[in-house]
Amino acid sequence: MGQEDGRDEERPAHRVRVDGFWLGRWQVTNAEYDVFRRETGRPASKYRELAAFAGAEQPVVAVSWFDAVGYCEWLGERFRLPTEAEWEWAARGGSEGKLYPWGNEPVFERGNYAGRWREGPEPVGTSAPNEYGLWDMCENVHEWCLDWYDPRYYAVSPMENPRGPAEGVRRASRGGSWRHQIKIARCAARSSIPPEFCYADYGFRVACDSTEMEPRP
Repeated sequence: MGQEDGRDEERPAHRVRVDGFWLGRWQVTNAEYDVFRRETGRPASKYRELAAFAGAEQPVVAVSWFDAVGYCEWLGERFRLPTEAEWEWAARGGSEGKLYPWGNEPVFERGNYAGRWREGPEPVGTSAPNEYGLWDMCENVHEWCLDWYDPRYYAVSPMENPRGPAEGVRRASRGGSWRHQIKIARCAARSSIPPEFCYADYGFRVACDSTEMEPRP
């Protein structure tokens, strides 16, 4: 986990072990989140009806960390946000050390890179999946993680199932963003914002604790 030649908060690179888990194939979509918010009485985000964000298969954006946790709890007790360690392991598709979900080739070599993400996120599943069959890892929108964020956490992180510090003021997030100048992030790249913030490039995907549950087709 981490990258020794990366940013300060990505060091030191260190070995961790995580228990088996499932991770959503893609970021939670508007269509999926709409069911939740209508059943629970939550308001739509202020971007929901804007043309650049309104597609049913686009990732839901401008949801707070609390909204994302609420969605997971609504699904059932086994569901939650992924930890940073789980997310990074999943992004690399089972290969240690590679920079991006597809390997070490630079982001600018991705198909039609210069023409993508002009006004907002793409529908989920637009790019090819990684080796675990996961779409849009490191791109499209930032994804909330379960952990509190500490830029110095890697120096004290436990090897077994790290879940971040016990407290903090910002929640960890991972992945790239449609609105950034460089729109695809490295697997090791870390980010964070306060959990109440609702940004137009923040969404999430769901993790599941049970190793016995069969994934959906």
